[in-house]
Amino acid sequence: MSSSNTLKIKKRGPGPRLGSARIMQRGGNTPVTKVAAMSVALWVFIGVATALFTLFLAAYVMRMDGSDWSPIVMPWQLWISTGLLVVTSLMLHGASIAARAVSARRFFIAGGIFGLGFLGCQLWAWQILQGNHVSAMGNPAGSFFYLLTAMHGAHVMGGLVGWLRTARFARTGAGLDSAMFELRWRARLCSRYWDFLLFVWIVLFAALGWLTPELVRLICGTR
Repeated sequence: MSSSNTLKIKKRGPGPRLGSARIMQRGGNTPVTKVAAMSVALWVFIGVATALFTLFLAAYVMRMDGSDWSPIVMPWQLWISTGLLVVTSLMLHGASIAARAVSARRFFIAGGIFGLGFLGCQLWAWQILQGNHVSAMGNPAGSFFYLLTAMHGAHVMGGLVGWLRTARFARTGAGLDSAMFELRWRARLCSRYWDFLLFVWIVLFAALGWLTPELVRLICGTR
């Protein structure tokens, strides 16, 4: 090997690999910038959704003081759905930190299946309540139960849309560094959103199941 060729190799040094170079150059809009923009957009959406759920919870607490309020018994199926949502969040976390594309895909697919199971359990709980003659009309506690769980279910379905888009990418993505990079950040955003869904559900489940007018009066100092 000539001395000039040796010099060229040394100039390249340990810089970014071919896949990494592709990551930083894609139509003038680098994926790093795209990731940052989507991350901010997701935080904004989470902030808006948090405000929405907070307002509805405040309305729920204020309505509890009515004389026609009659608490309902939470179906046991909700415990299963809570567990499924916890597993979903864990699977998506696994997908976001997996070292290999195959492992990331498996975690990701499993997370979506458990997320679908969550919705199935919620519908099962609705059927149980309907069988116990708890409808959305009449008792305001039942109305708020259906309203709040439906709102949360709608956000879960939105999360499943994002999951489907990423699952499609994971199925067709090759083993390139760029594909693995994109799969990781997509999984990371999905994981963040499902963590938010899990947090909201735990708050809703606790409020619907154990928050009572007496406890609200005690907390507010009106008792």
